[in-house]
Amino acid sequence: MHANAYILTVTCPAKTGIVAAVTSFLAESQCYITEMAQYDDEMTQKFFCRIMFRRDSQLSPAIEALRQQFAVIAGNFAMQWGITNATRATRVVLMVSKADHCLVDLLYRKNKGDLNMNVVCVVSNHMELRSLVEREGIRFVCLPVDKTNKAEQEARMLEIVADTQAELVVLARYMQILSDDTCRKLAGMCINIHHSFLPGFKGARPYHQAYDRGVKLIGATAHYVTSDLDEGPIIEQSVERVDHTYQPEALAALGRDLENSALAKAVRLHIERRVFMDGNKTVVFK
Repeated sequence: MHANAYILTVTCPAKTGIVAAVTSFLAESQCYITEMAQYDDEMTQKFFCRIMFRRDSQLSPAIEALRQQFAVIAGNFAMQWGITNATRATRVVLMVSKADHCLVDLLYRKNKGDLNMNVVCVVSNHMELRSLVEREGIRFVCLPVDKTNKAEQEARMLEIVADTQAELVVLARYMQILSDDTCRKLAGMCINIHHSFLPGFKGARPYHQAYDRGVKLIGATAHYVTSDLDEGPIIEQSVERVDHTYQPEALAALGRDLENSALAKAVRLHIERRVFMDGNKTVVFK
């Protein structure tokens, strides 16, 4: 990717002239647009736009000056906006319990360059995955959780997020329910993965429950965490057809693959600034 590549994201009330104002500003600033996507939600009257552009190293203003100048246009349209360096790795905290499949998959994709992220810490409520994490040269913090210390351990987790300047928290099969207060503090920056049987098959052994009901379609859902358990805005879903020949163990194995796929896609979409919150749903530019 070009060293001078940046991403501009815009959310604002829908209004005539937004695209013209933004693209004219970039052109006049000697910035070349390499990718652009926009969407008008006619139900909410909101406008969403993502633009990737690159600065001319000789003729464009410095990036901070560019931000200051764009703020004037943003004010005219009541925009929520940001300009980020497209090449900078997003700082991420991963949270896990005992299952390793999502963690291993995310670390593999990071190491192969598929996910532009810097894993600054892995937090777990168990010790099982410590050696796996530390082999990667990543800090591992164990915060065991029980009925007496949940608030204290969540406060410690939030301290880690703040101290590491993490921009994203990923619950990579972290088998604890976060408190409403923690969910609010992580709003828009915390992604969870779960099997799509929820809410139909809650509780223990969901794949056995699915087998007993003879399901024909299984999947996994990646979503932003909210205080409504497993009902936050959906970012990505992966699905696969199954039949009567799939025993519970086969369903679980396929489910793990789908969880890996959905979570990795959701993380990539988020760190590439392709996901926009729109009430209880998302606008995703793929």
